[in-house]
Amino acid sequence: MAIDKPSTPAFSPTFRIGGDLTVNRLGFGAMRVTGPGIWGPPRDAVEAKLLLRRAVSLGVNLIDTADSYGPEISEQLIAEALHPYPPDLVIATKGGFTRPAPGRWDPDGRPWHLKQACEGSLRRLRLERIDLYQLHTPDARVAFEDSVGALVELRAAGKIRHVGLSNVSLAQLKQARAIVPIASVQNLYNLSDRSSEGVLAACERDGLGFIPWYPLGAGSIMKRRTLARIAARHRATPAQVALAWLLQHSPVTLPIPGTGSITHLEENMGALELVLSADDVRSLDGD
Repeated sequence: MAIDKPSTPAFSPTFRIGGDLTVNRLGFGAMRVTGPGIWGPPRDAVEAKLLLRRAVSLGVNLIDTADSYGPEISEQLIAEALHPYPPDLVIATKGGFTRPAPGRWDPDGRPWHLKQACEGSLRRLRLERIDLYQLHTPDARVAFEDSVGALVELRAAGKIRHVGLSNVSLAQLKQARAIVPIASVQNLYNLSDRSSEGVLAACERDGLGFIPWYPLGAGSIMKRRTLARIAARHRATPAQVALAWLLQHSPVTLPIPGTGSITHLEENMGALELVLSADDVRSLDGD
């Protein structure tokens, strides 16, 4: 669909992760370049690599992945498609889940596992240092400070540049920040699920990047009537409006919509051209 062109931007198009990595705020989540169920290789590896290259050609310079996507497949495809990397490309990856079988996501926050996971990501991504390495999830069997401490050691060893967290509470964010500078938080957040609003507010207050995963709610939010009405008025798609809302809702949000389709990728990137009115934002805020 056509999009009403703005005369001036309604939001800053870039953000500085950790104060020194400038990224365009609409990134790409590379979970779905893998096989069905985020397991195994994609049906068409050539198409998956074309998708990654197209994302970069459209201006994406923040790609988010994890060792558990595939497992390992997403990171391998990123390297095969994009290495040697453009100088401004930031690849964020994560460790802390294991995938013993399809449909299984088992937390493993043991320090030795996180160190091994990081080493594996470095090899697959063909990097000497990962710009943003994130603890994928807290592990109830492991003291949270011990998991964070492993990332502190990796940072001190020059293996990672910045430490990020994922799937954490406000209390865990505060606990981690007492141990090491935190550059970003990646939590579930979209129009339908705003349970991490308090974490987002803390990130906004202190200038941390907030990476909302499932920014489109796996398509479920597309059925909202308010979203459809606003999309029709702007001659945009509901997905574009949902992403534009995330970009305008807070200056620290870094949405990473993921897809296995170049068509959907191009549609999602159209959100950057969409300016919602203050009334639109208020309506969506209260929806």
